[in-house]
Amino acid sequence: MKHFFLASILAGALALPAYAADYTIIAPANPGGGWDQTARSLQTVMQQEGISGNVQVQNVPGAGGTIGLAQFASQQKGNPNALLVGGYVMVGAILTNKSPVTLKDVTPIARLTGEYEAIVVPAASEIKTMADLVAALKKDPGAVSWAGGSAGGTDHIAVGLIAKAAGVDPTKINYIAYSGGGEALAAILGSQVTAGISGYGEFESQVKAGTLRLIAVSSAERLPGIDAPTLKESGVDVVVENWRMVAAAPGLTDEQKAAVSADIEKLAKSPGWQEVLKTKGWQDTYLAGDAFNEQLAKDISATETVLKDIGLVK
Repeated sequence: MKHFFLASILAGALALPAYAADYTIIAPANPGGGWDQTARSLQTVMQQEGISGNVQVQNVPGAGGTIGLAQFASQQKGNPNALLVGGYVMVGAILTNKSPVTLKDVTPIARLTGEYEAIVVPAASEIKTMADLVAALKKDPGAVSWAGGSAGGTDHIAVGLIAKAAGVDPTKINYIAYSGGGEALAAILGSQVTAGISGYGEFESQVKAGTLRLIAVSSAERLPGIDAPTLKESGVDVVVENWRMVAAAPGLTDEQKAAVSADIEKLAKSPGWQEVLKTKGWQDTYLAGDAFNEQLAKDISATETVLKDIGLVK
């Protein structure tokens, strides 16, 4: 009986799912924004799909993610259980903030998602269309205030490109940077700014509730299920797609990096993650390995060119 009991315990233990290491994910921004949403979606799906038994999320906001990046690079060296969410916004912030710590100081693993920009105004605004907003911008660029994410990030770049396409000096735009999506949303809803710009997912519930008016999206073609014209349709020749990635700590062995990469690939291909993409309205832009590193280098170079063009980087 004793042997049977021990054998039963052993069999039960072997039947439990073999979880990979527990993970801590750093979201280098305040709660509510795209990076926070990405980190918490990773947390949920990694646990649901049995990729990890325990996943924690920590918010380290500030300076377009560069504070979190610097902390991650210095404190997590050699730790295979630490992950960092980042992306296009961080690329811009590294350049505009002249950050001494860059993405070369961590271990990029994969690009996960893409998301187009959405331009919104408060429901009570006199601005009804993108043409109205462009007209106001042409009349007095400084009088049109834009609420968005960190300086030099995707939102800021998009506003600069919109101004340039409209024939307005992009260095004269009145852009107000917020480190968290919740703060920017409060400013827009409170009519403290003329317009807001961010990923559609951050505005979706307010647009559907009728408290915000969606006047344009930054995709090349209309997005399924979203009732708004593209910037191009509105006469503004701009297409911008934000993207988000996950990185591991610096100083990992090849085996550790391979193990993390395998977990992220498992996540990216899981039904749970595909459901998140659908729910959030994120595009599946999964890219890993050498292909991602090559694309990342191209994106950094292209971003530097754009930021110089709109006067954010000398």
